[in-house]
Amino acid sequence: MSKKILIIDDDPKIVDYLETLFQDNGYTVFSAADALEGLEIAKREMPDMITLDIEMPGDWGPRFYRKMVQVKSIKNTPVMVISGLSGSEHAIGKAVASISKPFDRDEVLKIVKETVG
Repeated sequence: MSKKILIIDDDPKIVDYLETLFQDNGYTVFSAADALEGLEIAKREMPDMITLDIEMPGDWGPRFYRKMVQVKSIKNTPVMVISGLSGSEHAIGKAVASISKPFDRDEVLKIVKETVG
């Protein structure tokens, strides 16, 4: 069974790009445009990994993360931060990686493969 990745980002171009990248590499992909929707999808689908934008309308990435770690079933899900916000590498201390936009697709894939296989 393929590994599941949840993309949480309010930029449709980034979501489309990541969806294509991950699907082309054999992953099952879900996406959410904001933190609230992301949390619901994460609880329902139990992804193997989450890519998380920091700056989004409504709840920002760090607030999503604080809520996520309070849910027993998903609290240990690895999170990769992908953000255009400078200094975002400090936003979520336990993130497996912090990538700046624009990002290198090979770098993103390498992190996903190292994290979930």
